[in-house]
Amino acid sequence: MRSMTGFGQASAQVMGRRITVEVRSVNQRFLDVKLNMPREYTPWEKDLRAAVQAAVGRGKLDVGVNRSANAGGEVTVEINGPLARAYLRGLQQLQKELKLSGPIDLSLLVNRSDVLRVVERRADPAGEIGAVRTALAEALRRFNRDREREGRSLARDLRQRIQHLRQLKRRMQARTSQLAPALARRLRERMEEFLEGAAVKEERLLQEVAILAERADVTEELVRLESHLDAMQAALGSSEPIGRQLDFLLQEVHREINTIASKSADLEMTNLSIAARGEVEKLREQVQNVE
Repeated sequence: MRSMTGFGQASAQVMGRRITVEVRSVNQRFLDVKLNMPREYTPWEKDLRAAVQAAVGRGKLDVGVNRSANAGGEVTVEINGPLARAYLRGLQQLQKELKLSGPIDLSLLVNRSDVLRVVERRADPAGEIGAVRTALAEALRRFNRDREREGRSLARDLRQRIQHLRQLKRRMQARTSQLAPALARRLRERMEEFLEGAAVKEERLLQEVAILAERADVTEELVRLESHLDAMQAALGSSEPIGRQLDFLLQEVHREINTIASKSADLEMTNLSIAARGEVEKLREQVQNVE
């Protein structure tokens, strides 16, 4: 099981450049990939995006691709020889007319932007894309390893909360078997109070108890609740993305608990239902982090 949040970074060298890829993500219901990279790599954006989509199920991902300057000499200096010689002749003529002695300072020429021009040589990005793919693959591997580490922590917490729900479910089941006698006792007390001490007809009492017990029966709901908890427990052992599955199962668990609460004719069952709903909300918060 993987978390939806994580970080991974990797680098690769090519033609004197360092290509660095960073992958980071936050929670998102669906997969949303944002690629930030030099525009020279735009022709390969579809392939790079497909590589990310193959490695990640859902989440909001920011993938950044950075390239360093070429350490092997990416710039050259172009010399305008004819212009430099023309400047030099002009300076020599000026020196002669002004009757100045000494050598002519070379800085008078090199400081002219039209004599010396710095030119940046652009490398062919097709030669770099292999390094980009290599760095991306390694960054995604580290990213998933980070998410798996957090996923193991999430799984431990989810298992504990599922176990707590099972305990609440067992207490509900035990209380259900005690409801009929409790209902009969409360109903007898009310009827005796209403009849002001007159004898209570046992047959009528049993009929009313049976009706109330049937309305309060939550056996089917408890069976379905156990089934949903089993499914959640099994899903936690899967290596596939299970976030949406867990979210759906939690909706079903919540529905069963709400039905049990609505049928409750007993304070203890009501309190158990409230505790179970609180645990479901905690589970829901954690499941939002699961891929």
